[in-house]
Amino acid sequence: MKINPRFQKRTISSVSIVIASCLVAFLFSHSLLISIAFSLFIAIFIFIAQQRGDTKRNSEIHGACPELIDILISGVQSGLSLNESLSGLALRGPDIFKSEFQEFTENIYRDGDFNRALTSVKESLAHPSVDQIIEALFIAKELGGAELLTILRLLGKFIREDLALRREIEVKQNWIKNSAHLSAAAPWILLLLLSTQPATSAAFSTPTGIFILCVGLGLTALAYLWMNSLSRIPSPNRIFMSNLDGGRA
Repeated sequence: MKINPRFQKRTISSVSIVIASCLVAFLFSHSLLISIAFSLFIAIFIFIAQQRGDTKRNSEIHGACPELIDILISGVQSGLSLNESLSGLALRGPDIFKSEFQEFTENIYRDGDFNRALTSVKESLAHPSVDQIIEALFIAKELGGAELLTILRLLGKFIREDLALRREIEVKQNWIKNSAHLSAAAPWILLLLLSTQPATSAAFSTPTGIFILCVGLGLTALAYLWMNSLSRIPSPNRIFMSNLDGGRA
């Protein structure tokens, strides 16, 4: 089974940060229990941050779609074929799309199957806005491209309006979300500072202290998950799903 290099790199980085935080906490507190608890808090924080990173990638894909549409419109208007316009995205398209369209170009040169190559791009990016763009291209390829420019312009307008609304909501709620995250982290930072005193380390080495640490970790994890759930802007579901083995759904 092939491991995704991006996932592997992220996992190694996360484990390294957790181990480093445990060592730093132990240097401060000289308490193994407090060090482990603090490193578990860091692990929770990293897990939530990585989930936000996946959401950020989807936002970047969504934000790059209007530029993608503009480049396609420009290419078609200049007399390029649809294949040439799409292949050109590997060189002059948005950075987040370049690797997928480089693979599209290689697939076209290898077997010439337009539908399969474009379906591979759609499933790799796995975003509703990309699905809509690619379905418009499928229609243009099969039925003729007379209305392609009109469809792309209209789709670009809808995506820009949706982006403007989402960014306005994100700006208004970001400062609240960041304050809530800081409030959840504050007790653990305070614990690390207080643990430099031997009495604090001794108190949290007792069964009651261990119970308090476990409850604190559980409540912190619950708080972070709840905050992320409340602040998540609903994303549209993917309607145009595909089967790579069987072509379009």
